[in-house]
Amino acid sequence: MKIVVQKFGGTSVANPTLREEVVKRVQEAQAKGYKPVVVVSAMGRAGDPYATDTLKDLMINACGKGDPSLRDMDLIMACGELISAVIMSSTLCANGVPSLALTGGQAGIITDGNYANAQVDAFQPERLMEHLRNDEVIVVAGFQGMTQEGEVNTLGRGGSDTSAVILGAGLGAERVEIYTDVNGIMTADPRLVADARIIDHLTYNEVCQLAYEGAKVIHPRAVEVAMQHNVAVIVKHLQDSEAGTVIGSEVHEVGQSSFHREMRIITGIAHTPGLAQVVIEMAADDADTELEVFEQLAAADISIDMISIFLERKSFTIQEEDLEKTESILGVLGLSYRVVAGCAKVSVVGLGMRNLPGVMANVVKALTKKSIRILQTGDSNITISLLIQEKDLSVSLCTLHDHFHLSDLPGEDERILA
Repeated sequence: MKIVVQKFGGTSVANPTLREEVVKRVQEAQAKGYKPVVVVSAMGRAGDPYATDTLKDLMINACGKGDPSLRDMDLIMACGELISAVIMSSTLCANGVPSLALTGGQAGIITDGNYANAQVDAFQPERLMEHLRNDEVIVVAGFQGMTQEGEVNTLGRGGSDTSAVILGAGLGAERVEIYTDVNGIMTADPRLVADARIIDHLTYNEVCQLAYEGAKVIHPRAVEVAMQHNVAVIVKHLQDSEAGTVIGSEVHEVGQSSFHREMRIITGIAHTPGLAQVVIEMAADDADTELEVFEQLAAADISIDMISIFLERKSFTIQEEDLEKTESILGVLGLSYRVVAGCAKVSVVGLGMRNLPGVMANVVKALTKKSIRILQTGDSNITISLLIQEKDLSVSLCTLHDHFHLSDLPGEDERILA
């Protein structure tokens, strides 16, 4: 049995015209001999009647000054996907495609009981397989599962992507198709870089790094699951099903064909705006205070990034929205510190930079020529991140994109370090 999992985001199921496009994608898969399993997100975005954030706000407003129950919050937040699933299943039936809507729990996704950010403990495929053998298209509500005790859990942001990949892995699907409102994963944000292009093929590691560093096309947790189970993922536009980005290992079989990931030094550039840099001065031997700083930031649910620790100076970045809480903590501890607000992180990602000297030098040279000040750097074996002033973000992205020839198609200028 050839199975394909097709996930459609909230903007892909938001109105009847778009849902008819979803029907076409399902019918195309059937015409090629596949048994499709459809996963849907909540319809629309914040402010739309059935969007997840709209339902969440409804619950918060009903609670007034009280804290909403996490259990009840998960129940209402799961409703958006369930509404989408029922409407999409009904649309398929109306077009002559036998279909059935299921919640995540009914589809066999078993969660750990952690409300709002549950992990999947197990997947039980028997019910889905029975429906597939009966030539029914199952439409699964994404973003959710159910505990062994029958409690509904949501999977956190990007949970519908994760749902789709879990189903793909558990059903032995040939691939998972993620349909969205963009044509694939691009070399940079096209809103800021005019000549950004679609990347044909990406490895799991590259996509994870791009996602963690700010690219928002697919959730990194979904990619991690795909990598663990070696599931091919294709990101496509709803109305252009032929194009897209294939995500897999460096050599990966997709259907009857295979691709070999062409090696470039830099594959893509991601960015994260709205950051602040915090630099703390303290005595070199004051390890207890250093530990207390990080423990109190964690207790206040403040996420820190780009951490640099020296004997007498500790620096890191935070979201600007957490700045007031951070300064309050540092003030109570009596620490001397300074803050640089209005920052952004720019990250260049690519397997080709592994063990290759000179990449950091070229990144710095390119930005220095544009008189862009680098406040801090960080790196891994396939990522170099730079903290800059947010006012320089657009110029930085365009400069690096041009410097590493990312608008060129693979093979045109593969290993340039000029």
